[in-house]
Amino acid sequence: TMLPLLLLLLPAAHGIVEHVAYTPFLTKTPVLEGLTTGSTFVLEQPRCVFDDKYSNADIWLVVALEKTATAFNNTVAPGTPASAFQNFPDSVPAYMTLNATLANYPCPKASGEITVLRVGSETSCTEDVARPTCNGPLSGPGPYMVKFLALEGSEPVAETDWSTPIMLRTAKSPNSISTTDEGHSAGMIAITTILSILFAILLAGLVAMLIFWGSDTCGGSSPFSKPEAVTVRRYNTHHVYDQPAARL
Repeated sequence: TMLPLLLLLLPAAHGIVEHVAYTPFLTKTPVLEGLTTGSTFVLEQPRCVFDDKYSNADIWLVVALEKTATAFNNTVAPGTPASAFQNFPDSVPAYMTLNATLANYPCPKASGEITVLRVGSETSCTEDVARPTCNGPLSGPGPYMVKFLALEGSEPVAETDWSTPIMLRTAKSPNSISTTDEGHSAGMIAITTILSILFAILLAGLVAMLIFWGSDTCGGSSPFSKPEAVTVRRYNTHHVYDQPAARL
């Protein structure tokens, strides 16, 4: 009588996915290109999250929009049109990318080691349908949500919680940039005032220097001295005064 019951329970047990109490988060490690950009964001790697019993599993990153995350089915196999980056988000609620084995996430991490994942960093496979697991640039500001899913073959065995919503940076519209003083911060106003005062002092010093040089030139202190006038002394010859007609 126990055998039929076990046969009924086996399919249910086969589909059990362990919940791992971990919430993915944006890294706190300083990164060169910024924590979030217009098409990428940087996560901390899931170190010390999955047990050694999942050493044969592949750890996948699942990326979804906040509004489509609940529609993701963890039984969807990676590398298929139903989980392809190229079909997200039009016909796919979430795509799967950045697969790695547990060996790629050793625990504990070495001191000083950078343990991050940049989501959206690949540009060469954006439209390549032969690369459905492409880690391509994100096409909108979001918000996005992510979680890690462990698969043994195509069978899900463990998964984390969804992250909190992640917003990407957006370029500010030129029409939204204020051109009045109301849009300027107190710091900017203070810096502008200081620079204006310094410029006025510099300009006054330059004018004073020009006046000083001009007065020196007019006062004769110029290094180019005016040549002295040449005087010719007049001499009278003696024989002129010896003639009587010359003294009349």
